[in-house]
Amino acid sequence: MLVLVAPGQGAQTPGFLTPWLDLSGAADRVAAWSDAIGLDLVHYGTRADADAIRDTAVAQPLLVAAGILSAAALGTYSLAADAAASELAPDAVAGHSVGEITAAAFAGVLGDTAALGLVRKRGLAMADAAAITATGMSALLGGDPEVSVAHLEKLGLTPANINGAGQVVAAGTLEQLAALNEDMPEGVRKVVPLKVAGAFHTRHMAPAVETLAKAAAELSPADPKVTYVSNKDGRAVAGGAEVLERLVGQVANPVRWDLCMETFKELGVTALIEVCPGGTLTGLAKRALPGVKTLALKTPDDLDAARELIIEHAGA
Repeated sequence: MLVLVAPGQGAQTPGFLTPWLDLSGAADRVAAWSDAIGLDLVHYGTRADADAIRDTAVAQPLLVAAGILSAAALGTYSLAADAAASELAPDAVAGHSVGEITAAAFAGVLGDTAALGLVRKRGLAMADAAAITATGMSALLGGDPEVSVAHLEKLGLTPANINGAGQVVAAGTLEQLAALNEDMPEGVRKVVPLKVAGAFHTRHMAPAVETLAKAAAELSPADPKVTYVSNKDGRAVAGGAEVLERLVGQVANPVRWDLCMETFKELGVTALIEVCPGGTLTGLAKRALPGVKTLALKTPDDLDAARELIIEHAGA
C-alpha cells in the first residue's frame, strides 16, 4: 500500500525546480500557473536566492507547484481535468503544513489551478500576519516529546509541529525562542532555527485564518478520490468540504504529523514517496515507520525508481 506525501515550508532550496523544467511541457505549465497567480514561479524556482524563496508568500506556492509538477511527471497525478484515474495513483495522500494543499490536489479535492490560487492567498495572508510581530520557529533535536511540549508551554512557546520520530518544532516570538536557547528542555541536544518567516500554526497566524476562509468559500471542493489524511488529528477525511475547512483552520493550529504517521501504520502502508522537494518527510518515516520503504523525489533522475516502487506497492 502506497502513500504519497508532500513537504512543507523550509524544504525549498535555491534552484531546486531547474531540472524539472527540462521535462516536456513543464516550463509552459509552470509559466501558465505563474500567470494565473501573479507570481513568477520559474524565476523563484530556478534563479532566486535563499532569502528570496524564504519569503512565505513565495515559498508556499513554489512548493505546491513543485509537488504537483513532480507528481504529474511521476504519473500519480493528471493535469488533465477529464483524465481517468492513473494506474499509478496512490492509495493515500497527506501533506505537511502547506503540503496539505498539494495533497488536496492529489486527492482530487482541488484542481491544480485552484490549489495554486488558494496557496497564493494563504502565503500572502500568512506573510501579513507574520509582519505584525517578529516571530519564528526552531526545531528541537533530541529529548522526550512530552517533556519538551510541557517545557515549551512554560516558556510561552507553541509546539507548532509535533512530527513524530522524537521531533518537535517550537514557535513564538524571537524573544521566547532566544529564551529557549538558554533554557532547553531536558534531553534536548540542540535548538535549530528554521528557514521560515514567522510562527506558523500558532495564535500569531489568527489574522490569516479569516482571509483564507473567504478565499476557500469561493471554491467548490470535490470529495477525495483516495484516502486523505489530515494534519489536524491524523484522521482520514472523506468529504471535500471538510478537507477545505481543515486547510483553513490548520494555519493557526499545530501540525500533528506524528498522528498522520500513526494512521499510515493503521492503513497498512508499505511504501511512502515524497514529492519534490523531497527529503524531510522520508527522513521522519525512516525513523518512525520501520519496514516501510521510502523514496524522495529530488530530481527527475528519481522518477524511474519511484515508478518501480509504486508498481511494487500500490494496493488499491
